Amino acid sequence: MSDPDPYFTRHVFCCENQRPPGHERGCCKDKDATRLRNYLKARVNELGVPGVRVNSAGCLDRCELGPTLVIYPEGVWYHYRTLADAEEILQQHIVAGVRVPRLMLRPGDAAPPDG
Repeated sequence: MSDPDPYFTRHVFCCENQRPPGHERGCCKDKDATRLRNYLKARVNELGVPGVRVNSAGCLDRCELGPTLVIYPEGVWYHYRTLADAEEILQQHIVAGVRVPRLMLRPGDAAPPDG
């Protein structure tokens, strides 16, 4: 038996986790994550990008690097701080299918990448 067709071709999970004030790891929610996720979701709908779902996620365990998002099925992780960063990820990765190296996260990252 084969797997059923997926509901979406790409699934974008945007961390919106909130930790208590002053938590040593920080949290994405306090770094404007909700506004950034709302922007991505609205833009995907506005552009009519087919097969893409933008969702809120709980903690993605990259708190110090946040706000973060991960795009599946590729499993590519990004750090994004501004609406311009969100738009670049949308246009490059989601629409054009190419990566945004300056915003990509890698497993060994201990601090946000420059950019």
